[in-house]
Amino acid sequence: MATTEQHTTPNPKILKPKPRPNCANSTPSLQHSTNYHRFRKAIHVFCVFVFFALPLSNLMRFDIPRQRFYFFGQELWISEFATIFFTLMFLLFVIVAMSMLYGRVYCGYLCPQMIFSEASIAAESKIKRLVTKYVDWSPRNRNILSRALFYLVVSLASIVLAFVFISYFVEPRDLIHRLFSLDIKTAGGIAGAVTTVLTLLDFLYLRQCFCTTVCPYGYLQGMLADGDTLLVQYRDETHECIECKKCVRVCHMGIDIRTSPYQIECIHCGECIDACVDVLGRLGKQGLIHYVWGEKGERLGQVDASRSLFYRLGFRNAKRVVVSLVVLAYGAAIFTAFAVRTTVLVQVSPDRSVLYRQTPDGTIYNTFRLNVANRGRQQTTVVLSIEDLPGARFLSFENAIVVGPEETKQVNFDIGASPSSPLAPGVNHFRIVSRTAKDKTDFDETFIMPFKTSP
Repeated sequence: MATTEQHTTPNPKILKPKPRPNCANSTPSLQHSTNYHRFRKAIHVFCVFVFFALPLSNLMRFDIPRQRFYFFGQELWISEFATIFFTLMFLLFVIVAMSMLYGRVYCGYLCPQMIFSEASIAAESKIKRLVTKYVDWSPRNRNILSRALFYLVVSLASIVLAFVFISYFVEPRDLIHRLFSLDIKTAGGIAGAVTTVLTLLDFLYLRQCFCTTVCPYGYLQGMLADGDTLLVQYRDETHECIECKKCVRVCHMGIDIRTSPYQIECIHCGECIDACVDVLGRLGKQGLIHYVWGEKGERLGQVDASRSLFYRLGFRNAKRVVVSLVVLAYGAAIFTAFAVRTTVLVQVSPDRSVLYRQTPDGTIYNTFRLNVANRGRQQTTVVLSIEDLPGARFLSFENAIVVGPEETKQVNFDIGASPSSPLAPGVNHFRIVSRTAKDKTDFDETFIMPFKTSP
């Protein structure tokens, strides 16, 4: 009996239940409050707004037929191609520097291909759910209806997006006239039709496959990243993963982030972070997937507070500081180029097909050429004056020329000097000054006088 009692005596280490954490009352950590999905979608909405606003408001647009480039209130002509080229290169350098600091954040948050591909997938799923919920047909007929509605939606979306895209290169009012007249004869109409078809095929079939088969940016990012680049990484030192695989199911690129943080398909969107936090957070545990500064670096948001702000923002070594300073200097140079750019471009050059000509009364005159390009949207007047050339004057030429908005004029004019003028034989240096309402420009020119012949 004693033996029986000895066997039935409860062991507190075995029978006492282990207290479960109360998730509702536990203190939420930083990981439990992440929601990169909502943050990404807010960024996507903003990017779509910018995509529509830039060409339709002339904030940034190439006008190929008129050979103009509009950039935030500035109107550049094709003759200013150098400024256009370096401006576009600056935008590319910004993306490259961003990749070195923050990995493929452009792919996950800003890339139009990714934004519209995800929108296409979401629309297809939403239409299928609505048809299943509200249409009482056979599964086969519901599937046909949902596919037809999806094709209709993406076809309309393709037309709209193609119109906006071509508006970057053709004036929108002209383009909308081509659209309603079903123009497929001119270059603008053909480009719009081809873009619509390509966009539709992208929505229906290509989608994220573009990122892994066509786009070179993912491969470029692999060369730019280093040990301090921000990336998404799975860390499970204590083996707490419950193999729910929700991180795999929510991944838009169809990868398993647990395999490696350096997969070429990974766009660092953070959807897997939200999925892991959502599942393990219900069990009172930390998520196992994080944004980290390099494979062995600290987690995003958990850098030592004693570190400087620049360090916490990702400027962790001299290379990053130098690259950022170069991009900043480049941007300052572009800003300066726009700031000193004149609205009215005036050029004065001599016509030396004939050095000089002489009238019967002995007046000597030289011919010059004036080129004026009004790159603004208001009429302007250019006034010329002669300085440091005593006794000289304009011949049969009004020294004021009126130029309309976006107009270019070329005028030949003569400057004459009387025989009694105190000009030396040969080359005489002087200045032609052009004045507009806002600018003044000096041109150093030469006036040629004949040598006197011996009697």
